[in-house]
Formats: sequence, C-alpha cells, structure tokens
Amino acid sequence: MKTLRLVLGDQLNIKHSWFKSTDDDVMYALFEMRQETDVVTQHLQKVIGFFSAMRQFSEDLKDQGHRVTYFKINADENTQSLTENLTFLIDTHAIESFEYMFPDNYRLDQQLKDYCQSISIPSNAVSAEHFYTQRQDLAHFFEGKKQYLMENFYRDMRKKHDILMVAGQPEGGQWNYDKSNRKKWKGKVDIPTYKYFKNDVSEVVKDIKNAGIATMGHFETKTFSYPINRSQSIEQLKYFCEHLLVHFGDFQDAMHTDETYLFHSRLSFAMNLKLISPKDVVKTVMNFYRKHGDAIHISQVEGFVRQIIGWREYMRGMYWALMPDYKSHNKLDNHNPLPDFYWTGDTKMNCMKQAITNSIDNGYAHHIQRLMITGNYALLTQTDPDEVDDWYLGIYVDAIEWVQLTNTRGMSQFADGGKIATKPYVSSGSYINKMSNYCEDCHYNKKTKITEDACPFNSLYWNFLDDKRSILGDNYRMGMMYSLLDKMDKEQLQKIKLKAQDIIENPNTY
Repeated sequence: MKTLRLVLGDQLNIKHSWFKSTDDDVMYALFEMRQETDVVTQHLQKVIGFFSAMRQFSEDLKDQGHRVTYFKINADENTQSLTENLTFLIDTHAIESFEYMFPDNYRLDQQLKDYCQSISIPSNAVSAEHFYTQRQDLAHFFEGKKQYLMENFYRDMRKKHDILMVAGQPEGGQWNYDKSNRKKWKGKVDIPTYKYFKNDVSEVVKDIKNAGIATMGHFETKTFSYPINRSQSIEQLKYFCEHLLVHFGDFQDAMHTDETYLFHSRLSFAMNLKLISPKDVVKTVMNFYRKHGDAIHISQVEGFVRQIIGWREYMRGMYWALMPDYKSHNKLDNHNPLPDFYWTGDTKMNCMKQAITNSIDNGYAHHIQRLMITGNYALLTQTDPDEVDDWYLGIYVDAIEWVQLTNTRGMSQFADGGKIATKPYVSSGSYINKMSNYCEDCHYNKKTKITEDACPFNSLYWNFLDDKRSILGDNYRMGMMYSLLDKMDKEQLQKIKLKAQDIIENPNTY
C-alpha cells in the first residue's frame, strides 16, 4: 500500500469521488473506537446504528474492489484511539501518504490536523462531498451583518440552487409557509404504516456488550429499523414522498401520544452519516412534487425543503463559524442539574413522559418534542447547558455534534445569547396543549399556575421571565410577555415563584 485513506463513521458516502475507481495502492480504514463511543453516554441504538452502517459500508467498498481495513470494537489490534490506530497501519503497511475527508466535528478536525503535523509522510484532506455549502460559506454570507438570520440564508440558498423558484421569485408567492405548518393532529388524517427495515444487528449488539460500552436507552429486538446503507436510504426517501409528504408540512410540529413519527421522514440518521446527500433528498422530493403537484400543496414541500437547505445547512455553517468558543457559551448563567427522569421517563408530566419515553425507546424525537418539551423544560428549570448538551448528544441516533450543539445550546437553551434564535423558545402549558393531546390525560391542570395540581410549565414560565429580566427584558420579541408580567399582581407572582422554585429544587417529585 502507498496511500492510507481514513473514513470516519459519519462519512459513509459511497458516491464520494474517492470510490469512483479502484487502486491497489490505496487502502481505506474504518475504526469502531471507544474514543468515540465514550465521549458521552450514548443510546444503545445509536452505537448499534453507527457500527452497523460502518460495517455495511466496509462490505460495500470491498464489493466494489477496494482494499479495506476495518477494526471492530473488540479487535486485538484496535487501540481504541484514532491516531494510534492510524500509526499502527502506517507502520505495518509502510504507508507513504495519508488522506482523510474533512471531519464535521471540531474535536476530530483538530485531532487530525495535529496528527498530520506529527507524522513524517505527506498528508492531505479533501471535502466529504455531502453538503450544499462549504464550511465557511455561511460565515462569509453573514460577514459584517449584526444578526445571523436563518431566513436570509435560506432565501439565498433557494435562489442560488433554483429550488422552488419561478423567474427569480418564490414559487407560490411566499418564501415561507411556516404559519401553515402548525396544525394539531387529531386523528382525522390517516398515517400510513411506518417504513421499518429489519437489519439483523445481533452480532453488533453482542460486540458492544462484550466491549463493556456504557449505553442508555432500550433495544428489545434483533433488528435495527433505520436505513444502514444507501439503497435503504433511497427506499426510505421514496416511501416518504409517496406516503408522507402530502401531509408533512401541515403536521410537522404536531405531537400525539399514539404516534411516534407522524409524517416525518426518519431520514436524519441516514443523512447525518452521509448515506444519502441533501441534494439527493431535495431532488427526489422536488421531482415527486412536479409529478404530483395537483395532489400536494406547496406548503408541504416548502416546509420540508426549508429543513434541509435552510435549517440543516445553516446549523452546520453556524457550527464552523462559532466554534470552539460556542461550546462553552452560557449567556443565561444556568447551572441546575438535569433531573433524573430524563434517563427514565418517570414523571407525572405527561408531555415529558411521552417525549422522554419515546427517546429512550427509539432514540428518536422530532424537532418540536426536542425543542418545546424536553428543551423547554430544561431551559425553564435553568439547567446547565453542558448537561443538556450531553443528554441530547447521547440519546438520539441522529445526534452528531455539528447539528446537536447548535440546536441545543443555541436554539433550545439560548445559551449563545441570541446568535441562532432571536428569542428563547419557552412556553407555558398552553402551547403544549395547542400542538398535542398530551394535556388530556395528564396528572396536572394546564390552566392553573399555583394549585397543587398546576402544570409545572406554567409557574416555571413566569418565574423564568422574571429571573432573566436583566438579560431578556430588552428583547423586542419578548416585549408582550414582559408587559403581561409587569401587570401581574405582585403577590400572585411571588406565589408563582415559590411554586417554580419547589419544582426546580425537587424535580423528581413532579
């Protein structure tokens, strides 16, 4: 071998230009490592998913005629360290040059940069060829501007890539149909049977157990239901287009006790491992829409496209624009611990029980469950964003730092002081009731603030606004709520604050 090429666990892009031709002088390397599994406590299904997809990818490369070295988690030669494994291969095979794809993780990016400076052979890094944008495109786009407004970036992406555009104007006459994407699902619109795959992962589960990797969450079967290769990802995408896209936009923010996924695509795991690209996804959705536009309203398509070329690309760009300092931001000075029930779902708050149990059982929750249920509660109880970050990074199968950190510390916890979100995404029980049926069978009363059975979100919400007035009082988007707070009876507010303090100090009794 002359050249060693590294493929990380979230770089499983079989369409990458590296793989267009075979070369006996090139060896590809993939490693399952404790270095990565132990960053935080991970959901068992997340570790299973990564290892299964990596092993499948290794076999796919071999089937194409490529030379591959794969270290399973318990391999004797596996040092569990990225750089030590690379050095072992370089020395063992007399490697003359080393190449890797740019990581989408700041820590790994720095580790590989430092490593390349330490070795005596030439090295080179190339694009992972996945995103619409390059790392620094967003930073350049917002250069000199006071705010990093996603909407401005999203519109530019629409124009640049000619997506839902007609003669330079937004198709349908609107850039954004977000106001149409907030319907409550009441069971009147049927949801098709979900698309599940039956990937046998019994060997992977056994290897994880034998390695002694500490995990959380449940996994009760022998099969992994998410896509683990490109063909399955395409199959999942086609299923979404044919069965779910027609109502996706309407109910993308909805939550319901009887439905885990509603009309969501379940493609985030595959996309974040690069099994399928955003361009593949958007092109397929747009082609389907062009063929069936008479049956699908543009609001359904725009809502989905916005998540891919808007939010996803925006978050990745913000990550590279703001790291490494971003990971330590705590603008609201929150330091409370995350309650124990985040790991068990054992709480009388039905919305929290539903969202957390879903996460524990499936390694999944959609964006509103993450933002307005578990994230909302963590922010209202003024939880340390470090603890919130670790939980979100660990519990979801699709969680990779570039997308998790920006969504959690920025959008969800407002720890960046408004770089990503223009206001904190907090609410009382009324919003939860508006978007779900969670309140119907809850132990707590969504309408009261200080009674014994009052919804905890209600007192926590007003207490949060009062506690953070010095930081948030001048936020123009919070003006109406602070006006209402100012009009509140002072004695009533004091009772609310005492109630909230009890919840914060004794969370596991609620």
